[in-house]
Parts: sequence; C-alpha cells; structure tokens
Amino acid sequence: MPRRDLPPPPPPPHLRAWFDEHAVRAVRADRARFLGELGRRSLGFGRLALLWSVSAVFALGWTFVGMALMAIETHEPLAYLFGLIFAVLGVGVLIPAGFWFAWGAKRDRQVRRLLCAWAELDRDPPVDAAVRAPGRSLIWLLASFALGGVGLWVTFASAATARPGADTYGEVAYTMGLGMILWITALLGLGKAGAHYRWALRAFGGGLRGPGGPSGAGGR
Repeated sequence: MPRRDLPPPPPPPHLRAWFDEHAVRAVRADRARFLGELGRRSLGFGRLALLWSVSAVFALGWTFVGMALMAIETHEPLAYLFGLIFAVLGVGVLIPAGFWFAWGAKRDRQVRRLLCAWAELDRDPPVDAAVRAPGRSLIWLLASFALGGVGLWVTFASAATARPGADTYGEVAYTMGLGMILWITALLGLGKAGAHYRWALRAFGGGLRGPGGPSGAGGR
C-alpha cells in the first residue's frame, strides 16, 4: 500500500454476516493494523510537526507582509517599491499555505471517518488501548499550551509595550500578527487533542462487545 494512501473502509455489514472464521480473523488483523496507522496519522508526532510546519509557513508569509508595512511607513520613494515586492512575496507564501492547511483539514476528516468506522467494527482491548494514545494526547496538550502561552505573550506584550514615536504601526501589527499565528496554532492543537480524547471515551468507554455483537466482525 503506498504511504500516501489511506486504509480502505471496513467491509459492510451485509458482507461480514457471511464471513467464516478465517475471514473474521483477517478482518480483526486488518482492524488492528489500520487503527494503528490511522491513530498515528491523526495524533502522531509527525502530524504535530506538520501542523507547526504550516504555522511556520504562515509566519514566513506574514513576515513578508510586515516588512511591506514597515517599508511603506517610511514614505520613501524606493521603499514603496520594496514594500510592493515584499507584499507580493507575502501573498505568494500565504496563499499556498492556505491551500496546504485546507488539504490537511480535508485529510483529517477522512482519517477521522475511517478511524470511527474501524473502531466500531469490533472490540480488541489491547488495540483499543493503543488507539486511545494518552501519551501522545498529553504531549499534544503540553506542546500546544506552551506554544499558546508564547503566542499570547507576544501578542499582548507587543501592544502593551508599544510607544508612540519609538514603535511604528507596522512593527506592532507584525508582532501582534505573529503572536496570533502562534496561539491559533496552539488552539488547533488543543482542540485536536481534546476531540481525540472525547472520541476515545465514546468509542471505547462503553464496555467490551464480543465479536458476535451487532457491530462485531463475526456477527452472522
């Protein structure tokens, strides 16, 4: 299976009803393998790094925009030209970053649908415990809290310490925008970790159901 491809959905109920024991064992093995892969794609460290990478690209684009604002504020003829160049560079970075973020959000929804479908297929306590991933959730929470704290400090400190004549509007706008990018990224991370925790409680917190239950792989 290519690395970029997502796992297939589970077999529909009308087909599982005719599975023999060999097919049931194969589906259970697929469930364990696919849940592990989907869990890493949903809340893995690589996914956290990807979220922060998108944030870094947004910060780079906003840096160009901030440089454009600061150049225009000098009111020098040549500075207007540099401001226009920086603005074009900023837009050229922010637009692809927006598409990248939208693609990631769409892939997250696909992963979540597959994760829910495979989780509801059966119950396997060791596999289900691994999918809950409390350690990864905690790391997401702590990292997002730290990033959010830095973002809030940058945002409010830049506004509180700005002095007329010493700081330009462009400098304050750039610093506040950079802080907002950081704490919005942190909010996304906190929301994702919290959503995964609530989903795990709903999906695996209702007790065990045998393979012959209504949604089990071996229901006949």
